[in-house]
Amino acid sequence: MKLKEKYFKENGGLLLLQKLSNNGGSVETTKIFTTEELEKATNNYHESRVLGEGGYGTVYKGVLLDNKVVAIKKSKGGTSIQSEQFVTEVVVLSQINHRNVVKLLGCCLETAVPLLVYEFVTHGTLYEHIHRKRSLLSFELRMKIVVETAGALAYLHSSISTPIIHRDVKAANILLDDNYTAKVSDFGASRLVPSGQTEIQTLVLRTFGYLDPEYLQSNQLTEKSDVYSFGVVLVELLTSKVAFSNDRCLASIFVSSMDEDCLKQILDDAIVNEGNIETVENVASLAKRCLRVKGEERPTMKEVAMELEGMTIMAKHPWGKNAMFCPEENEYLLGSPSDSYVMDVRRGNRNSSGLTTGMTTGYDSIQIQMLMPRGDGR
Repeated sequence: MKLKEKYFKENGGLLLLQKLSNNGGSVETTKIFTTEELEKATNNYHESRVLGEGGYGTVYKGVLLDNKVVAIKKSKGGTSIQSEQFVTEVVVLSQINHRNVVKLLGCCLETAVPLLVYEFVTHGTLYEHIHRKRSLLSFELRMKIVVETAGALAYLHSSISTPIIHRDVKAANILLDDNYTAKVSDFGASRLVPSGQTEIQTLVLRTFGYLDPEYLQSNQLTEKSDVYSFGVVLVELLTSKVAFSNDRCLASIFVSSMDEDCLKQILDDAIVNEGNIETVENVASLAKRCLRVKGEERPTMKEVAMELEGMTIMAKHPWGKNAMFCPEENEYLLGSPSDSYVMDVRRGNRNSSGLTTGMTTGYDSIQIQMLMPRGDGR
């Protein structure tokens, strides 16, 4: 008991209790678990409960006393933490409520290294579906997954009070539920961006194939580092190839293929057909921009999310891919990053015509939204 109390204090337990009580309501949604609760939930961390392992540690499937299924992240020993920073992260991350972000339910501070408890997502990782299960995800389903993932990252970067850089965006950290809804996971590697700063300097443990090349020179991570990693995920979904294999980096192979006008040679033939080739090429063009060496030349995640959602709207539009629009009309139909004025069928304000309008800035729900009617009826 004394050892548990010691760890609890060292890991910032008293500070966390204070912050939760000051945050009105958060104390109800963020739980501080005891070691006994999590040992029972995992059958004393039995090997049959292991969901995944990596350099960070192990994730276990747990069943709480109320039969709620959770995922418990147990980091490897020897990792030192700054209790104040850790507590701040727990408070901020536990308040994120986005349908495409894995929910942090709470933590246990009675161990040498804190345990994190997340919602359990049922259908495995995107990586498994592409590379291991070999389940044929249709191009339409792949588009749904990247639209939802981009929206979640845009939300973390720009739509919450304290912006969050994920730092480890990859196919293995995008989970899928039974409806193939994307859930961005693994915020053990994330860091909060201090107020007023656009970048942070930190030691980063990343999968090499997704690593922002700028980081190798500057040791600095920005939101644009997540954009680069997301670009690699886009390429994975277009090609069904792994990000790094046999000393070959998928991102560089893809960019070379684009430069040499040989894109079709590396695409996954199983997902490309005459009906979607234009959208495939548009996604490839966006991916190439995400993979630019200089971060300042990459789009923001908000711009990426908006472009991808626009592509899905155009792909489904009855006018079809042969319809020709002028650039101004395209911008009006799909919106622009700075001025996206659309009708939201779920919420918003009524204008003088009685239409409900709103700005698509939150990305709290990635759903196709109805376009505002033009004055001449088009």
